[in-house]
Amino acid sequence: MINYRCILNKQFFKWCSILSTIITLLTTFYIYTYPSVYPAHCSWHNGTQDEIEVNVNELDHISRAAYYTKRYLKDVYKHNFFGVAPTRGEDNNDPKDIHMLAFGDPQIKGIWPNTGYYSRLDIYANDHYLGHIVSVMEQRLKPSHVVVLGDLFSSQWIGDSEFYNRSSRYLRRLFHRDTTWLKDLREQEHDDNGLYKIDWMKWGQALNRKCEAEKPWDLNFGYSDVHSWDPEKENYLFINVTGNHDIGYSGDTTYQHLSRYNQIFGKDNYWIEYDRDTDHPWRIVVLNSLLLEGPALQPEFLDVTWEFLTQLAERNFEGNTILLTHVPFYKEEGLCNDGPNFEYYPEDYPTEPYKSKLLRSQNHLSEQVTNEVLNLVFYNKKPGIILTGHDHEGCRTIYNKNFDDDTWTASHEATSDLAIQEITVRAMMGQFNGNTGLLTGHFNNDQENWEFDFKLCPFIVQHVWWATKIFLFVTISLWSITFFM
Repeated sequence: MINYRCILNKQFFKWCSILSTIITLLTTFYIYTYPSVYPAHCSWHNGTQDEIEVNVNELDHISRAAYYTKRYLKDVYKHNFFGVAPTRGEDNNDPKDIHMLAFGDPQIKGIWPNTGYYSRLDIYANDHYLGHIVSVMEQRLKPSHVVVLGDLFSSQWIGDSEFYNRSSRYLRRLFHRDTTWLKDLREQEHDDNGLYKIDWMKWGQALNRKCEAEKPWDLNFGYSDVHSWDPEKENYLFINVTGNHDIGYSGDTTYQHLSRYNQIFGKDNYWIEYDRDTDHPWRIVVLNSLLLEGPALQPEFLDVTWEFLTQLAERNFEGNTILLTHVPFYKEEGLCNDGPNFEYYPEDYPTEPYKSKLLRSQNHLSEQVTNEVLNLVFYNKKPGIILTGHDHEGCRTIYNKNFDDDTWTASHEATSDLAIQEITVRAMMGQFNGNTGLLTGHFNNDQENWEFDFKLCPFIVQHVWWATKIFLFVTISLWSITFFM
């Protein structure tokens, strides 16, 4: 006797399996090729353009859908079969273009003994969501530099062992780096239980010995022509900028905070000069903007940062500057999502009385500090660009210099002979659509200056990435059930 119910059930599961397979294939294809949805935003400036963009508003709905589909598939084919499109400077004797990927505020969270299973899964998935963005963009664009503009972690109020754990996850899961050296570091720096513990007193004593000498302090702020910290394993330069959730604001930053950051991620203030003795010099300036103003818990940290800026200005560098920092510069209310805001610990603060009246948080640098820093960094009157984080919404601002009184004013337009654009890079977190900033630098032989162009390439909210993985699991399960029925 034929069991029609069994046959119908098998047919049902078969069609569900087919539908689930189609959805899985489409969503998986999308998440690995998503930059092709926005080819102009997700490609380097001055790359080869195969076609002129049409005015899609003049097309009907069907023609518009066909146009976008064709553009998407064409860009997928181009990048997966031909690689990165050549840009100016790569096929002649001109300086090669600068190709920098910029990520804002990943803010990865930590896992504690009492963290629930759902939260653990969410944190694990978020790490790989962010890592997916990095790997797709690296594979697509082959950058010369990769920069994270601070707030690597979600909180500075963590112990050394948790800082170590998050650093390992951050480097391994998000940026796919070899972390063998971290294990060796833990063998050298650990407590009685074998957990990482920084000897911050030793680090602080070494710093203070250097700062006790007469100025200029020998703090080794500078590098030249560095294209990778590890050329045998990486063909781009990886740069991390200090954020308030990594070391704290100046009213919070301790020797412990700063020493462990320096030990794992390197210096918090430095410059890298490229091609200094040519006609096309340029440089990267990494600035710890958390330690520029106070009142600070450790005022000597502010002294070091200002000494860095002084030595930077005394370099008499004649090229263009890319300034990388976390806290945006001063601007009036309304220009960006975050307006000016400073908060200080109250005079009577029983929890930590030693922080009385110290700087607790800030949205921007103060107006005075903004003027002083911009004058020191852009003293040579050469065009440049600033990349910052902190304001998760992102923003574009132009700082115009008034040469009469050496002050800078933020605006949305260039109104001065020296106008420096500040890009606050929108956060790469899932709730902000997983953004990647693309900074292209091209040397203009006629103007004898580097010109900079910035684009923002969005992914999508993390739920779509989650759905793709869930559908993969569902598809495998459905086919398994269908096969054994």
